Amino acid sequence: MTGRSELEALAGAWISLWCAPVDWELFDRLHAEDFEDCSAAGRETTKAAFAAGLADLMRAFPDLQTRVDDLVVDVDSSRVAVRWSALGTNRRRFLGIGPTDRPTPFAGIEIIEVRGGRIVRRWGEWDISAHRESAPREATHREGRPEADGPR
Repeated sequence: MTGRSELEALAGAWISLWCAPVDWELFDRLHAEDFEDCSAAGRETTKAAFAAGLADLMRAFPDLQTRVDDLVVDVDSSRVAVRWSALGTNRRRFLGIGPTDRPTPFAGIEIIEVRGGRIVRRWGEWDISAHRESAPREATHREGRPEADGPR
């Protein structure tokens, strides 16, 4: 069984992966080969697909910095809930928005499950509303007037 301090340290190291630049060797050490992403958002649920998603995030926000705001540890189930926040400048299109070239905050909650000192499973929910709100509003113009309802 993994103890509380080991689970806390592992969760902190895991969140550090979401800081530019990513330590890909640490990524490999932390994730089990049979890692399952239970919140894959349309991607495959594999370790490789999770890594690809993280790489996409880093390309879009190359200065991303993420911090742990709160941890809840369940030693009996070897799970850690992590409430986190991040800030990065949107330099490439991400989730259909951008680049905005604006600093963008993110926040989320992740749950990781650990076996044998490695992460075997992950669930997560992110609040990306600030990213959506940072997108410039586009108006359709006809004869110099903005069209609220589109073409007539």
